Amino acid sequence: MATVLLILAVAFLAYSNGANDNLKGVASLYGSRACSYRTALSWATFTTFAGSVTAILLAQGLLKKFSGKGLVPDALTASPQFLLAVALGAGLTVILATLLGFPVSTTHGLTGALVGAGYCAVGNSVNVSVLGKAFVLPLLLSPILAIALGGVIYLAFRFTRLRLGVSKEMCVCIGKEEKVFAMPQPVGLFARQAQPVLTMAVDRPEQCQQRYAAVFLGVTAARLVDTLHFTSAGAVSFARGLNDTPKIAALLLVASALDIRLSMVGVAVAMGIGGWLNARKVADTMANKITKLNSGQGCSANLATAILVTTASYHGLPVSTTHVSVGSLLGIGFTTGEAQWKSIAGILLSWVITLPCAALIAGLAYWLVRGLANA
Repeated sequence: MATVLLILAVAFLAYSNGANDNLKGVASLYGSRACSYRTALSWATFTTFAGSVTAILLAQGLLKKFSGKGLVPDALTASPQFLLAVALGAGLTVILATLLGFPVSTTHGLTGALVGAGYCAVGNSVNVSVLGKAFVLPLLLSPILAIALGGVIYLAFRFTRLRLGVSKEMCVCIGKEEKVFAMPQPVGLFARQAQPVLTMAVDRPEQCQQRYAAVFLGVTAARLVDTLHFTSAGAVSFARGLNDTPKIAALLLVASALDIRLSMVGVAVAMGIGGWLNARKVADTMANKITKLNSGQGCSANLATAILVTTASYHGLPVSTTHVSVGSLLGIGFTTGEAQWKSIAGILLSWVITLPCAALIAGLAYWLVRGLANA
């Protein structure tokens, strides 16, 4: 019975992860108006699933780390009750943040849940030194590195664009506008009548898609940047699937009857469903409330995120895709002076709250589960 509940709790955690994380990789596509929300979501779902499947081969280090071994006694990591509490603590924390529109870290939630349930189970036997070195340090350093790398890549691209003489096209909005004109009319009819007229106006860049004006080998710069933007966004989503899937599937290692490869595929499917059904609020936050973007800036942020998350996954470091992607966008905002600090402050506060919230919920869940088991 405990194993069945654990499987359901892990599926819920994977669903919550997808709802909060699936659009983070492609938020710049949606925010820069390079494509519609549905197109961005479809691309994110496909590439995330590809990363999740690849994780079966490349991300074994994270499977071991997020099983809790080394952080808590080995006997506890073999307890379905303990892992059930961890899954519930992380899943409830992440889904709550999703409903409020805050992009939080599932990695952060899992870390907090492991600690909370661990302290409730074994008290001071939780290995704090492992917590600091293997979990907290990568989580703190990754957004700082992302801010720096995002800014550097954007400045490098901007320098190259200017040296090549590629200019930005002005935003011109053309369409029909309803105007009311006074016209002489026969007695007994209305004296004013609405007529459509053609209008043209120069508007702010954020009101339409900003483009680049140049041609290379018969390909326009705008199309080239859009292609790079889509590719980089797919790379971020691929890296997210590669990094997040083993963290969640690690909770199922205790269920020896389950093949871990099938477990990871199941996690990938649940992540995709969560993203498809419940990702809109976080997508709006990531796309519109951190910094204003055009396609070139979005591409720079995506490249920084993909480089850092893929490298961390390969080396078994539990970085947060959320922290890295937000850090990359913030690096662009620093560089362009367009960072929206009020929204960023709310996001940072949600990050601070995530760990203790997950720890509290997981500790309470373990206390309840253990009590029911002993009743």
